[in-house]
Amino acid sequence: MAASQAASADALVSNETSAAVSGAFDRLGAVLKPSQPQTVEDLMKEMLRPMLRAWLDDNLPPLVERLVRDEIERVTRRRS
Repeated sequence: MAASQAASADALVSNETSAAVSGAFDRLGAVLKPSQPQTVEDLMKEMLRPMLRAWLDDNLPPLVERLVRDEIERVTRRRS
């Protein structure tokens, strides 16, 4: 929570501005997006995106945590 509050305080635009801009781009994307995927590649992207997102949500935080911890240990040992 503290990190997100710090990030919000350091942000160049307010949350309201960010939400408004994001909403405008979402509306634009909805207008430009074809109603049906055009190729097998488009279908695969559409199907894989939720699975990839779930995998990243489950695995990316611990992976980054481990890699950062390992790097901190490596740098600390080198300085000793």
